[in-house]
Amino acid sequence: MAAAAPGQASRLRPGRRWAWRLLAATAVLVVAFSAATARLLVWPAQGMPEHADAIVMMAGPGARLPVAVGLARQGRAGVLVVSQGHLGYGSPCPPAVPGVRLICFDPDPSDTRGEAEFAARLARKYGWHSVVLVTTREQDTRARILMARCFTGSIYVVTTARPWYDWPYQIAYGWGALVKALTMKRGC
Repeated sequence: MAAAAPGQASRLRPGRRWAWRLLAATAVLVVAFSAATARLLVWPAQGMPEHADAIVMMAGPGARLPVAVGLARQGRAGVLVVSQGHLGYGSPCPPAVPGVRLICFDPDPSDTRGEAEFAARLARKYGWHSVVLVTTREQDTRARILMARCFTGSIYVVTTARPWYDWPYQIAYGWGALVKALTMKRGC
């Protein structure tokens, strides 16, 4: 039996080379998808200045109303806008906060886009230059994108916590809704 030439023993057969390349490409895609999910849906950038023109609570699950009302009570904005869409928080318009104008509405369409459109109309009507959106983490990026299509001022986001067991569903839903917002419903 002849000895293998130097370097021949370390070469992979063409079929194995293809499999390693496929495995490496898959690993890169999984890491990129996980990083995008973490940045866009799990740990989005958030925060707000000391004062904004309005606080806009988006409808949906989570303890959004206490956060929005808490910000209003702290005097962080002169207006509190509460969406009561079909995914609203399940109660009538909350009691007014002293010194804060309260506006409750049902968006049309009854989704994040409808909420952004309504809030932008209010911003034009009242001359707002900054808004704070109160939502959950998985809705943050989508709400920010949709609001930016309708409103040219500064947009800040404050999110509420979600139980850990909701995350698998919310990540799947969040990706689907984000893709829809980026591809299908592009206008304000």
